[in-house]
Amino acid sequence: QVQLVESGGGLVQAGGSLRLSCAASGRTFSSGAMGWFRQTPGKEREFIAGIKWSGGSTDYLDSVKGRFTISRDNTKNTVYLQMNSLKPEDTAVYYCAAAPEYSDSYLYFRGLRAISYRYWGQGTQVTVSS
Repeated sequence: QVQLVESGGGLVQAGGSLRLSCAASGRTFSSGAMGWFRQTPGKEREFIAGIKWSGGSTDYLDSVKGRFTISRDNTKNTVYLQMNSLKPEDTAVYYCAAAPEYSDSYLYFRGLRAISYRYWGQGTQVTVSS
């Protein structure tokens, strides 16, 4: 049973930084992808960033490019989201997700934001004050 546990959320002032972590357990992740999503009340969950376990290719939502960085530590089965220059509109619940079943070739053609993520964490609140 795959489990994803997020941590690192909190309250920060605009312009500040936070680093979210997502620890994955239940299997060894050597392929597939991990993603970060966020959701605010009344809106659909949106893709923020994704990374391939193998090779580390990444993809980002346009509004976070240059501010957020996704990375992974294969030895710890952990994915991070470094968030800099935070804005009030970044306030949301952030979710980690895993899609370990996809091959590199499938991910290359489909893209990290278009695939279906099978496993989800419980979410962590990020609040950015103005």
